[in-house]
Amino acid sequence: MKMTQTSGFYVSPVGDDAHSGKKNQPFATLSRARDAVRASGRLGKEAITVHLLPGVYYLPETLVFTTDDSGAAGAPVVYQGEPGGEVVLSGGLKLELEWAPYRDGIMQAKVPVGLKIDQLFINGIRQNMARYPNDDPTQRMMHGYAADAFSKERAARWAAPIGGYMHAMHPAHWGDVHFQITGKQPDGSLSYEGGWQNNRGSALHKEHRFVENIFEELDAPGEWFHNAQTCVLYFYPEAGMDLEKAKVEVVRLRHLIDFKGDTAESVKFITLRGLTFRHAARTFMENREPLNRSDWTIYRGGAVFLEGTEDCQIADSLFDQVGGNTIFVNAYNRRFTVRGCLIQASGASGVAFVGDAKAVRSPLLNYDQPFDYAKLDRTAGPLTDNYPSDCLVEDCLITRTGWFERQTASIQISMSLGITVRHCSIYDVPRAGINIGEGCWGGHVIEGCDIFDTVKETGDHGSFNSWGRDRFWHPDIAIINREVAADPQLPMLDVLKPIILRNNRWRCDHGWDIDLDDGSSNYEIYNNLCLNGGIKNREGYKRIVTNNIMVNNSFHPHAWLVNSGDVFKHNIVMGAYCPAVMHGGKWGQEIDHNFFATHDDACTRFADNGCDAHSLAGDPMFVEPASGNYQVKAGSPVLKLGFKNFPMDQFGVCRPLLKAMARTPELPQIRDVPMDASRVLVKDPLYFCQAQVRDIDGLGDRSAYGLPDESGVLLLEIPAESVLAKAGLIKDDVIFECNGRPVRTVSGLLEIQEMMAGTVFKFSAIRKQQVLTVEVNH
Repeated sequence: MKMTQTSGFYVSPVGDDAHSGKKNQPFATLSRARDAVRASGRLGKEAITVHLLPGVYYLPETLVFTTDDSGAAGAPVVYQGEPGGEVVLSGGLKLELEWAPYRDGIMQAKVPVGLKIDQLFINGIRQNMARYPNDDPTQRMMHGYAADAFSKERAARWAAPIGGYMHAMHPAHWGDVHFQITGKQPDGSLSYEGGWQNNRGSALHKEHRFVENIFEELDAPGEWFHNAQTCVLYFYPEAGMDLEKAKVEVVRLRHLIDFKGDTAESVKFITLRGLTFRHAARTFMENREPLNRSDWTIYRGGAVFLEGTEDCQIADSLFDQVGGNTIFVNAYNRRFTVRGCLIQASGASGVAFVGDAKAVRSPLLNYDQPFDYAKLDRTAGPLTDNYPSDCLVEDCLITRTGWFERQTASIQISMSLGITVRHCSIYDVPRAGINIGEGCWGGHVIEGCDIFDTVKETGDHGSFNSWGRDRFWHPDIAIINREVAADPQLPMLDVLKPIILRNNRWRCDHGWDIDLDDGSSNYEIYNNLCLNGGIKNREGYKRIVTNNIMVNNSFHPHAWLVNSGDVFKHNIVMGAYCPAVMHGGKWGQEIDHNFFATHDDACTRFADNGCDAHSLAGDPMFVEPASGNYQVKAGSPVLKLGFKNFPMDQFGVCRPLLKAMARTPELPQIRDVPMDASRVLVKDPLYFCQAQVRDIDGLGDRSAYGLPDESGVLLLEIPAESVLAKAGLIKDDVIFECNGRPVRTVSGLLEIQEMMAGTVFKFSAIRKQQVLTVEVNH
């Protein structure tokens, strides 16, 4: 459409809202400029640009756009940062302080009465709340942890801990939980509230814990504490820092900009371009709402929050160290675009697309919520249109998200349709780079991305992580098989269109490169270069995995369903498949015409499961793997199997500025991957109290059996007359503890057996991700 004439207004931090808004008489605030645009009479008739001159705009309150601020096709409204310097939208406040020594290198200053401080920034760098143990970036987990972080003995040192925060990992490292201290009990232990951040709650990890916002723990450079009662800010500066000249800013607002429309009256054609967003508050205590059968809860909010929009855009902008979600696309949004942005050090997720749970037919919000197939709504698709659709994240660099909340993702998609993520570089994150929370409603495309250094603090995930806990899904696979046999259309009621992963590069050193978990269905995965973790498909339907390369790893089929329709062909793997809890007989629709870069007989190991009648093994003849080119040379035997080369130099961001900033993954040295025979054939079975057992082996077992780590003893077969069966243990239970002591291997368990005669032993085991304890009298 032809662009109409452009009108405009100007804003400057040193302007005046009484001015006209012309270039030589700029306004002082964005809200004044927004109101001038509304009153101009030109909305929808001509393009309007609001020119923001360089400087910092400290927002007194969240700037809200409604349908009254909408542009139109060919006549958009653009809020644009002008060249010549950074244009910063801040949800904080600059403080002018008089510092004085307190003690032991700590400084103190009076702050205004009633001031609430969520975060402290010195010279643009976020500082640490006083914490124990002290922040240590070299520690993989939580930047440092201690088992006694909020013990009664530790709390005895604290005079007034109310308002402190307790943080801990989930015992299986699926994520973290947070609590706020409300006082002390008579016995000296802490009282607190919280823990609702994990939708599959459990006990806290016994070691991975820390506490913050405690005055007595202010003992390291870079730490701070605000006493709201005395209105004093304490700060321990780094050596050489001149606080008298330092820029001191604190955070106040949760949201900087809100777009607030709805399905009937949407906000249209507004673009934010060339802006820097800083100083949005942390929101981890607001994560209360469970997502659709997800492991997560969420806070529906972010530094920029969009609800009820059409054709809006954020472009060429920087989101720097915001405390919660960065961009939250909530409920009804159509054709929203994020393009050319840098998102760094956000407290929670980077870009989140989350629909309304009321748009889901027969929603189940909790993993263990009772399920009744007889009452299931069997109409395909959503119930309403209150969800994000046809949105795009393109050419963005997203790094170090999840700074405060580990159960997040750089890009999160839940209850949405047709979200495209294209040419993004994502790395240095605690959990998945991209998470798709369920199949509702499919149509997503992930292409041309470079995603690595993920799952750095959590466990049992991948660089890409999905669930498919849709209407068909039940935790009991036998029930799924029965119900889908009776109604074959059931798995596709929610995931209406295929979810496509293509032409991406992935590397996960603490999980899988691509992890399709719990029922993930209707996927097309092709032309992906996986540098370390391989591809995992847990139970689901219609996953078509073709023409991918798995360096130093292989394919991980987990607990497949009968007649799944899965296809795995024309792929290059470097070792035998790694199945977990797989049924006998034929696996899927087709597993064949794959190439094994190995010297053993990996391509014949699963012949009894209908696999690899035409697959080959040998040297794939990569072009130059040391430089990241895993294309195969002309004449490679891989090409005879149907494999086709795909580009190796088009991953990640494209814009020169972002490309110059972005890291790329470390390239692995190719190694020989031995076949893991433990799950294929046990030549010399081991027995404990008549039960056949084996060691838990690797990440696949950990995921399949829902374990906190990769240790324990699996019960393979257990006779009904054995003492273990009589005590209540069954096949596929995993013993991990005896009389309070860890059981990590079969050899350790056999040592216990020698001491059991005539004695009662207490064993702890995991069954379907739940802990049970039994007493065994041998």
